[in-house]
Amino acid sequence: MTPVARISAAIEILDDVLIGENAERVLTTWARGHRFAGSKDRAAIRDLVFDALRCLRSYCWLGGAGLGRPSGRQVMIGALRATGADLDTVFCEARFAPRPLTEEERAVVPDLEGAPQAVQLDCPDWLLPLYEATLSETAVAVLERMRTRSGVFLRVNARKSTLGHAMEHLENDGIEAVPHPLSETALKVTKGARAVARSQAYLTGLVELQDAGSQAIIDALPLEDGMRVLDYCAGGGGKALAMGARVDVDLTAHDVDPARMQDIAPRASRAGIKVLTARKADMASDYDLVLCDVPCSGSGAYARSPQGKWALTPVRLEQLTGLQSQILDEVAPLVRSGGVLAYATCSLFQAENTAQIEAFLDRHSGFTLEAQRLISPLEGGDGFFYAVLRRTV
Repeated sequence: MTPVARISAAIEILDDVLIGENAERVLTTWARGHRFAGSKDRAAIRDLVFDALRCLRSYCWLGGAGLGRPSGRQVMIGALRATGADLDTVFCEARFAPRPLTEEERAVVPDLEGAPQAVQLDCPDWLLPLYEATLSETAVAVLERMRTRSGVFLRVNARKSTLGHAMEHLENDGIEAVPHPLSETALKVTKGARAVARSQAYLTGLVELQDAGSQAIIDALPLEDGMRVLDYCAGGGGKALAMGARVDVDLTAHDVDPARMQDIAPRASRAGIKVLTARKADMASDYDLVLCDVPCSGSGAYARSPQGKWALTPVRLEQLTGLQSQILDEVAPLVRSGGVLAYATCSLFQAENTAQIEAFLDRHSGFTLEAQRLISPLEGGDGFFYAVLRRTV
């Protein structure tokens, strides 16, 4: 595909995404219907779509949509204006190119400096105060950071490898990576990220894809050999596998939707780690450590999952905080006396983090707070929060 044909494809896909369709699903459907598009074409189009979602408000402004509902065409016009590209070389009569600009589109002379701050930062108006309440003077820098793509991070499986050993194996497959300070097991990929899933280091379980901030959460847990550990909101099992790679524990994973755990078995086999998956009725009530990485707004990871910030509403945030409270109350009885309850989100909002922990401690006098930390995107990975609570009775 030519570059202009890729722009046309991105416009088509964005038109569906902008009316509420899931971006990943639309991209998959488009690819199935356009078999002629090669892997490089699909990757380039995906980048165009996700870059547009990260910078949606500013691109809309630059594309002439203002604060109204945009079209995919307006968003891509704004994206190209943001880079200083010559629009007439893209919107032209060339085959598969988007149609030439109209006089009305040419007449738009946007000034991003005159746009509201939330537009410049690509943030919904109602979310900006929530970021400011938590991040204070760093809020602008964090939101600016989340306008760009997240890095690709790997977790080195300490059961099978060391950082240096893993880096050598990755390099054999043309992948370059360097250690990252957020975690002693973290590598940041600097070259060849798209080849990771095909590399021998990945296929043989030396490394696993996992954000550095997520790895830092596992580093903070008081894990010891022989513990009975429950990953209560396990999803695909990333944190369960990270715990199992760090120490020799009796590891159980649970998720309210068992389908989310379907990848745990092959991932665990590749990593050389045993993970038991369990329904709620099958779980014990005396775990040494229970981790609940709860559903949340994802407000610390919008660089990675940008569609979430446009889908989130005040009602949905209220629903999420209610669910988080419910999960904490559900898992509290599963922790043995003297055991640990660990709470984690990929959110930067107080309502989901410190306020949630304070409310839990008010409801459960038998727990004390041992540690909590907000991991900022400015530290290099996604944004996360964790709290470590000890059951005293």
